[in-house]
Amino acid sequence: MSASAEATVLITHAVGLHARPSVKFTKLAKTFAAEVEVAVAANGPWFDAKSIVKVMAAKAPKGTLLHIRAKGDGASKAVAALVDLVQRDFDEDADHARSA
Repeated sequence: MSASAEATVLITHAVGLHARPSVKFTKLAKTFAAEVEVAVAANGPWFDAKSIVKVMAAKAPKGTLLHIRAKGDGASKAVAALVDLVQRDFDEDADHARSA
């Protein structure tokens, strides 16, 4: 039996899951062996969270409930890490503080 996990998180980042946030999201997803998917509705459609093109195609603006699910090795850790990234606003504030 394969491990699986899922969670829902509110996007609070000003531009939502757009260019830079999408890159950070997919880069993090790729660090896990688990198959990771994301959707803007609980019933889908589901997109490969490791594909920048597909994640950006989800067009998830601020205020969207983002649904994340994973299956396979490290599924729970993958979902937890991605939820944490979204809750931290994709670390955008920290990035801007360093460049200011």
